Amino acid sequence: MRALVSILIPAYNAEEWISDTLRCAIAQTWEAKEIIVVDDGSTDRTLAIARQFESDQFRVVTQKNQGAAATRNQAFSLCRGDYIQYLDADDLIGPDKIARQMEALGASPDERTLVSGPWGKFMYRYYRTNFVPSPLWCDLSPVDWLLRKMQFNTYMQTASWLVSRQLAEAAGPWNTALLGDDDGEYFCRVLLASNGVRFVPEAKVYYRTSGTSSLSYIGHSDKKMVAQWRSMELHIRYIRSLEDSQRVRDACVTYLQNWLFFFYPHRPDLVQQAEAMAASLGGKLHAPALSWKYSWIAALFGREQARRAQVILPRLKWSLVRRLEKTLFQIEGRKFEESFLRA
Repeated sequence: MRALVSILIPAYNAEEWISDTLRCAIAQTWEAKEIIVVDDGSTDRTLAIARQFESDQFRVVTQKNQGAAATRNQAFSLCRGDYIQYLDADDLIGPDKIARQMEALGASPDERTLVSGPWGKFMYRYYRTNFVPSPLWCDLSPVDWLLRKMQFNTYMQTASWLVSRQLAEAAGPWNTALLGDDDGEYFCRVLLASNGVRFVPEAKVYYRTSGTSSLSYIGHSDKKMVAQWRSMELHIRYIRSLEDSQRVRDACVTYLQNWLFFFYPHRPDLVQQAEAMAASLGGKLHAPALSWKYSWIAALFGREQARRAQVILPRLKWSLVRRLEKTLFQIEGRKFEESFLRA
């Protein structure tokens, strides 16, 4: 008997994208699957669109708005699968993504093995998705995976993972207190419960970037800064529970330095905590360097104004790029079903 895979899709105000996401979930060549969509109190047509797909394998439920982590927890509580595929309502997975990963596990899979695959970014034109390998795109032990994540400031997209129920239950629920990086923190716990990561090069994920409208975007949000810092503290605690060597401590200091930019100078309290953490690890942090685009602003108007420019200007850029991408997508007129699901 083939293992049942549960595809869990949290959805909030995703009417523009969700039908394509649901079609790619239904089209998965791994036949033993169930699809559960949990609508998180959407105020647009997301729920109505999702309900058009309901079937014996496809279930849709709704709840009052509670956030992405709580929505994923609700979806997990409803599923029956031996394996879990998380999929955000605007992303896509290749038609054979799940099948490739299940086949890589073999006929008698070790349920403590965590499976991943490559992912690339796109905005509208999914057929131009750029897959750029990272140091995480290989088989790794839990400590080496976390070490590389911290050293190279990289990550794996949520949908790239395939998680056994055993690992999901061992990791526990998603942390609803984290407004950002909840996926990074969650999969740290999954890694801790695993015996290592199996990377499957053919199992592709297409990640739709949304720029400054992304849930992970921090900007000037104090709540998201605090949540990010909490996630960083947990990351460091998790990796040191596996190995407390010099290489791990050095990677943790590098990790703190890379993310200091998001707190400096707006939240001096978080900067001080990061500096204290680095000192306890035997390292020292320095003020984040500014690129030439912003250094002159800092020289003329101060570091705080340069920080504001680093938030505002990317928003303007993303708005222009998004309009251009949407226009090109409409001009090129590629049909989703023909160019993706039947590829």
